[in-house]
Amino acid sequence: MRPDPATVRPREAADVPALARLLGEQQALTGYPVRWPLPFPAEEFVVRGSEVAAWVAVDGADVVGHVSLLDLAPGWDTDAWVAATGLPPGAMAAVGVLFVDPACTGRGVGSTLLAAAVGHARELGRTPVLDVVQETPRAVELYRRHGWQVVGAAGLAPGRPPPPPPHGAARLSRRRGRRRPCRRRVVAGGTGTAPGLLSA
Repeated sequence: MRPDPATVRPREAADVPALARLLGEQQALTGYPVRWPLPFPAEEFVVRGSEVAAWVAVDGADVVGHVSLLDLAPGWDTDAWVAATGLPPGAMAAVGVLFVDPACTGRGVGSTLLAAAVGHARELGRTPVLDVVQETPRAVELYRRHGWQVVGAAGLAPGRPPPPPPHGAARLSRRRGRRRPCRRRVVAGGTGTAPGLLSA
């Protein structure tokens, strides 16, 4: 029997410094975010201007994970979700900034955070979508285990770096300085009523 997952609650401003530290601590093991160190404060990676809501996982007094639900910003990823689902951008919400303390691996913390974001998207009547860098197999497996389906993929031509993301942007894997092509999977989960979607 595995230990209970941490408690999930809405993120508070006081959580942000601990989350910024945790983001850096887990990055070496998970590779998330792909670009590290960030060209701006980690706090600005965690807290996004396009947030609909955000949650933290806590274990006692310790913050051990984070997830956000975000409005979709114009860009190729939003275009891919629209093409795959047939839904307008306002009918979707992106799950993002999901990371967990590696010491909590196997306790269901990531799954619990993911469920909070997906549940909130559905309460709002929106289809949850996300993107993931395929070089992060643990993240890909988490999403597949929860019924998410790959609905598209995008990559970059070798040797051609993407434009840098706008400061604090939500398009996370558009990173300068990668030596190999950046292959992103655009993933959608939803109600099962739209073409190409599976129940999540």
